[in-house]
Amino acid sequence: MAGKIVILGVFVADTAYRADRAPRMGETILGNDFALGPGGKGSNQAVAAARLGADTAFLSKLGVDPFADMALKTWEEAGVKPMVEQSSESYTGAAYIFVEEATGDNAIIICPGVAATISAADIEARSALIESAAVFVTQLEQPIEAAVRALEIAKQAGVCTVLNPAPANSLPDGMLALCEYVTPNETETEGLTGVKVETVDDARRAADVFLAKGVGAAVITLGDKGALYHSSQKSELVPAVAVGPVVETTGAGDAFNGGFATALARGDEPLAAVRFGCAAAGISVTRPGTAPSMPTLAEVEALIGSSG
Repeated sequence: MAGKIVILGVFVADTAYRADRAPRMGETILGNDFALGPGGKGSNQAVAAARLGADTAFLSKLGVDPFADMALKTWEEAGVKPMVEQSSESYTGAAYIFVEEATGDNAIIICPGVAATISAADIEARSALIESAAVFVTQLEQPIEAAVRALEIAKQAGVCTVLNPAPANSLPDGMLALCEYVTPNETETEGLTGVKVETVDDARRAADVFLAKGVGAAVITLGDKGALYHSSQKSELVPAVAVGPVVETTGAGDAFNGGFATALARGDEPLAAVRFGCAAAGISVTRPGTAPSMPTLAEVEALIGSSG
């Protein structure tokens, strides 16, 4: 039987603007499309895992406003168990997302709102939940002190720990040693290791830096190349799974992390979990939006079956 996944992170309402290019400072341009929908890396990952069949709990904070209503509805529809506090003293988070029309590439600004007040004390209050997990996942959109304390609690309880270090930030000493897996993309990898990642060999060199800092294994996502799994025993590139034309890449990393955690929680070997995550991401990029782009378990299993 698959174990529980507990995810610490933030919810933000995504305001997504599609245009031929980004405006220069002081310039106004006409866009091609606009969408408002649910987002936030932690929330997206929780939605991805729940839609893939995992028993998923999400730790966060919300305001008392229409964006909070959107969050609660999103989690209810996906099957996520919200372990959240609501406060009227601040707002529910929001994100500006620019999507380049021709490529689907994106640039993002995040305002976490009340989720920026998540503290180590808040995490202590949820320690029993974290200790009950098979897999614990967090990112860097909420305060780093909260992420560190949650990782400490999980590691001490023997829970598998996954850090998606996004957005890239300087990390306190010892934080990476709390992580069984770290899952950065190329940009985040360079920010944390100083190694510019342009090739798979570059990714391997960067992954060695993560291992030297105490990470159990690095899983570096490489866009359309796939993902590199690198531990002290094995280093293998798992190819990306092509499904159809790329519509938007915004939720791809979150789909990967949700899929990776889901597979780990059900007992898959790490490489199989990476393949499962790549399949989830491959489907997500063919759809617009973040949380709405997350695939179901049936869709991912069908893709894996057809691709061998």
